[in-house]
Amino acid sequence: MVKANLFFPTPVWAIQLENYKLINQEMYNYIKMQQKVDGPGINKSNIKGWHSKDFNLTEKEPQNFISFISSSIEQVMIDMNWDKEKQLAKIDNMWAIVNIGGSANLRHQHGNSTISGAYYVRAPENSGDIVFYDPRPAPVYSYPNAKQPNSLNAQVNAISPKEGALVLFPSYLDHSVNENLSKNERIVISFNIRIGMKSN
Repeated sequence: MVKANLFFPTPVWAIQLENYKLINQEMYNYIKMQQKVDGPGINKSNIKGWHSKDFNLTEKEPQNFISFISSSIEQVMIDMNWDKEKQLAKIDNMWAIVNIGGSANLRHQHGNSTISGAYYVRAPENSGDIVFYDPRPAPVYSYPNAKQPNSLNAQVNAISPKEGALVLFPSYLDHSVNENLSKNERIVISFNIRIGMKSN
């Protein structure tokens, strides 16, 4: 009998949350206010789009949003079989990216974190998939030609954004965002989670 063991798999969770419209409207208003106050934003991986400064996580709107996604973060802890008795999942930082038509995000990863996330407040059609790249180092791994990609041979995988959808992934995983080919705003809330020991 032949058994293909999936050693060292890279999980990417895609979760469609229910009853998201109220929180999306609240966060939309919050983000647009941030954009009004800080028009230039900051420049990181973004091409053309607006990248906010980190949210103040003590404010009401980010607090409400964290409560909204907390059960999904809990599910990641369960799936990974991480010790919840001794460890705590804490969101270290959070920000928004508004990609207008023609905007994109360069390939990057999030250092000094355990899990990173992207949540879609606005996601028009053709506004830019989030693209993930094989984390194995290219110099020590060759890629034979495949007839078509599957879960074992794919070097790149993508997820199309949908409003109310949450994507969670290991922070070491390289990712980018394709160009927004629509004429409408693609608005995402991004954040980093650190899994650390609980204080006594």
